[in-house]
Amino acid sequence: MSPTSVKSMEEGRAEPVQSFQYDYEPKTLEGEMEETVHTQRGLSSRQLQLLAIGGCIGTGLFVGTSTVLTSCGPAPLLMSYMVMATIVWFVMNVLGEMTTYLPIRGVSVPYLIGRFTEPTVGFAAGYNYWYSFAMLLATEVTASGLIIEYWNPPVSVGVWIAIVLVTILALNVFAVQWYGESEFWFAALKILAIIGLIILGVVLFFGGGPNHDRLGFRFWQDPGAFKSYLAPGETGKFLAFWTALIKSGFSFIFSPELITTAAGEVEAPRRNIPKATKRFIYRVFTFYILGSLVIGVTVASNDRTLVAGVEAGESGGGASPFVVAITNAGIGGLNHVVNAAILISAWSSGNAWCFAGSRTLCSLAAEGQAPRIFARCNKNGVPWVAVIATWSIGLLSFLNLSSSGQTVFYWFTNLTTVGGFINWILIGIAYLRFRKALLFHGILDTLPFKTPFQPYGTYYMMFVVFLLMITNGYAVFFPGAFNASDFLVSYIVIAIFIVLYVGHKIWYRTPWITKVSEIDIFTGKDEVDRLCENDLERHPRNWLERIWWWIA
Repeated sequence: MSPTSVKSMEEGRAEPVQSFQYDYEPKTLEGEMEETVHTQRGLSSRQLQLLAIGGCIGTGLFVGTSTVLTSCGPAPLLMSYMVMATIVWFVMNVLGEMTTYLPIRGVSVPYLIGRFTEPTVGFAAGYNYWYSFAMLLATEVTASGLIIEYWNPPVSVGVWIAIVLVTILALNVFAVQWYGESEFWFAALKILAIIGLIILGVVLFFGGGPNHDRLGFRFWQDPGAFKSYLAPGETGKFLAFWTALIKSGFSFIFSPELITTAAGEVEAPRRNIPKATKRFIYRVFTFYILGSLVIGVTVASNDRTLVAGVEAGESGGGASPFVVAITNAGIGGLNHVVNAAILISAWSSGNAWCFAGSRTLCSLAAEGQAPRIFARCNKNGVPWVAVIATWSIGLLSFLNLSSSGQTVFYWFTNLTTVGGFINWILIGIAYLRFRKALLFHGILDTLPFKTPFQPYGTYYMMFVVFLLMITNGYAVFFPGAFNASDFLVSYIVIAIFIVLYVGHKIWYRTPWITKVSEIDIFTGKDEVDRLCENDLERHPRNWLERIWWWIA
């Protein structure tokens, strides 16, 4: 090991802080790989804003809520989204702080985790992120095919899957501006759709539909706010809430990471990342909490159409509580409009996950933890090899042609949800280490962006997410309920992470943890400071962004 001096920013320190280079030393994003990594800052403020919220509005909200409603009831659905929103808020906040401090080119969440903990954790987190993003791509493409089936088209679902996949590849492989602009309009349509559905729900609540049936909280009284789950009485009600909380994770999982993933390619990062971080939670509360409340008051948990759609494994309009509510209210034709909105949501989310997965793989390559070819970029700054590699995992969606689409969808959602829980815990650990390093150097107060309730919010987030992770498959342990398939899909991701971690640790013999005094919080910061000087002058807003500044 050879010590290298790291210059301290705290004036008057008598001795330089020492860091060490181990036998395994990942490449820095600003170092030896710089000639390969040439991503460009082509994402504007308005694109980042919509990328942040648009990526998390997918099939989980429009369709996934039906399973929770029919098995747990409207109260657990609403309660679970409220609790999960607080979890996502703290994840978003800690990522916002770290990313605003170091929005270097090619930055990713695994890079921050590895830098502030130790290389092996970053390696395992990186591959966990990459295959989770890739499987989320396959999940949303799978859902897209099932959604299109709602219209009973005369051609095979494989044709529609191919069209969705080719479009996603085209939007991601040529220029980041293409991706950013497409995601902006996709996300805008999704937001308009969910706002329209919330307004419609309020109208139906007060009896403004064609049949003038005032719903109120009728369905909270009959069949009831709670449905007992796996056990009778109060135990069953608690299990209903806990099951709803676990399942709600899929609707939110990985959405906070999209801002960090895009940080290396967004203009004026020190201005735009904090803004996107602060506004993210308001939109999540608005869309998810109000959306779940509307679902609970407009559709009964025992509605025959909804239950039949869930039992039949539908993932389009037939299993959407919004569509069922519209049909029950006697509003003709609107169900097809909503199904189109669900399709756009799935398509857009698949687009976002392809972007996130490719940038994660590019970052791993830049650090020397993946083959260098994945860091190769085209003239527009797109890591095209990483894009194709990530996109190719989406071909798993063609499993729809030989197996039940709902089964494939179920496997993908469970695998990615558990992977997301693992990574949220690692984000919390990395943030606590980052914070300790700043305290060690006496520069915590100089953070360009600080969020409230820290570090206590991080402890809360980590504790709840850990419980969700280890109890994700608790239902299989009930008497007579054990199923090998369900057990594997609930816990195999944890085993994969452990194998990645232990294998890397044994092969490279990295230290168990980087000492606080040796955590590198300075490399790349000077460059970012220079880049972010006079952000407004470097990136003046065009007419659309001036309007967006006031409404976003």
